[in-house]
Amino acid sequence: MRRRPVLPSHHDDMEKGGGKPASSRLCFLATLCAMFWVLIFYFHFAVISNEPAGSAAQATGVRIDRSRIHIPERDGASRVDVTLAPPARASEPPPPPPNPVARPKEAEAEAEEEHATEVRREEAPPKAAASYPFERALKTAENKSDPCGGRYIYVHALPPRFNEDMLRDCEKLSVWTNMCRFMNNDGLGPPLGNEEGVFSNTGWYGTNQFSVDVIFGNRMKQYECLTKDSSIAAAVFVPFYAGFDVARHLWGYNISTRDAASLDLVEWLMNKPEWSVMGGRDHFLVAGRITWDFRRLTEEESDWGSKLLFLPAAKNMSMLVVESSPWNSNDFGIPYPTYFHPAKDADVFLWQDRMRSLERPWLFSFAGAPRPGDPMSIRGQLIDQCRSSSVCKLLECDLGESKCHSPSTVMKMFQSSLFCLQPQGDSYTRRSAFDSMLAGCIPVFFHPGSAYVQYTWHLPKNYTRYSVFIPEDDIRSRNASIEERLKSIHPDVVKQMREEVINLIPKVIYADPRSKLETLKDAFDVSIEAIINKVTKLRRDIIAGQEERDFIEENSWKYSLLEDGQRIIGPHKWDPFFSEPKDKGGDSSGSSAEAAKNSWKSEQRGHS
Repeated sequence: MRRRPVLPSHHDDMEKGGGKPASSRLCFLATLCAMFWVLIFYFHFAVISNEPAGSAAQATGVRIDRSRIHIPERDGASRVDVTLAPPARASEPPPPPPNPVARPKEAEAEAEEEHATEVRREEAPPKAAASYPFERALKTAENKSDPCGGRYIYVHALPPRFNEDMLRDCEKLSVWTNMCRFMNNDGLGPPLGNEEGVFSNTGWYGTNQFSVDVIFGNRMKQYECLTKDSSIAAAVFVPFYAGFDVARHLWGYNISTRDAASLDLVEWLMNKPEWSVMGGRDHFLVAGRITWDFRRLTEEESDWGSKLLFLPAAKNMSMLVVESSPWNSNDFGIPYPTYFHPAKDADVFLWQDRMRSLERPWLFSFAGAPRPGDPMSIRGQLIDQCRSSSVCKLLECDLGESKCHSPSTVMKMFQSSLFCLQPQGDSYTRRSAFDSMLAGCIPVFFHPGSAYVQYTWHLPKNYTRYSVFIPEDDIRSRNASIEERLKSIHPDVVKQMREEVINLIPKVIYADPRSKLETLKDAFDVSIEAIINKVTKLRRDIIAGQEERDFIEENSWKYSLLEDGQRIIGPHKWDPFFSEPKDKGGDSSGSSAEAAKNSWKSEQRGHS
């Protein structure tokens, strides 16, 4: 019997190696495909994500959220889970895309640009809003509800050795004069009687011409805008009685003694925080002497005065003196004190009305003494012309017990004259110029240094409005007749000039320190306003980067004559008067020192 053959099973085929079944091949291919896509996705998200794009995302602070985003495959394939960064917040820039690989030149250019950007960032100037320690003081002026905005003054509390102690030893303030009686009434001196009817019934005092230190200091105590907060101060006042200090040591003392208080003062100031705000450029002080008493150039014992105004620190400060230097920028002229110190506006108005109504029989007058020891002085010629004129009143001051230091005699003569001759004194200026203006008498000057370049805060820059100018050389050469020159001025012009002088009276007098004028500005008010304006302008220029850098100090007198907004100086008709500083003060061993000494000698004789 034939047996039926047994069919081979699938298992048998496998064992025989005749090839894999079809289903096994499909599984194998599917596995390879899956592994391929896994590698693709791993390479993309594990390797490429670490390239610049991933770094940029981390640099922007965007954290990659591994939340699953389902991306359907084509043809209904199963979905694959991938990880994407969330969108950037609106306040943040989106992460930058991966940078393409730059060619070498492009990469070099980008690197240079990045470096240049960093350099510009480092070298960029400070913003306009850069902080300055005095900005708060400037901003006070913007507060329109504050009547003191932009006007505050801070006063240093100096040790009493710099001021009050000097007054306690007032008998030592002058070699020849007991100054104690002049310190009465807050520095105004003793009251003057009005027996001759020359003065008003009130407000007149026997004031010493060198007492501005204490008068100004006492006025400052009553200033309405004082502050104890120096950060809002428009200026800083230093109540050092510099004039009294130098006066007590000019004769018979060595230079160490003469300079001691000044050196102590600047050391004290420089240790104060207020000094560091502007290096002292917002500080000011007052001295009731002429500038040459504070400008000793050498260390020779025979040289004159102290060196206060040549100290480096003092050069930054402003010093108010009764006569300033045309060639230096750290001093400013303020009026000599007169005999009139009103307590209220009405006193001034009554006096002005009286000066307008006076009869003036004399065309011109002169009160003074000749200077035979000074070959450049024109006083001798003025006296000669006055003596020979029937319309001139002369008050000679060198004949024994002179009446020139009698306030009533001097004022009575000025009140009776249309013009008053005011040549140089021992120095450029003299108190008599302000006494004559107080009397409504038109001053006649012979040198621009006597008023025009001195008191630019208090007097009009257009000097022809209130005065007559006759050059000294015209008098020396005898080419000018004063009488003829004054007679040639039309009466209407004379009237206008006299009215201008009378209107200037408030600005050239110092009101009673124990009170304050209501609507009028006196010499103190004008000076304070000018100092505040000076410091304020300097501060604004510093902030704007426009501080004057081409300033020529030897031409200081020219700058003081510039109108507002002008900055450039040039030739001036008065150049011959100031062409050589050594002629008047550039050299303290020269004529200016001699002038200062002569001024003291005149004080010794009691001459005006």
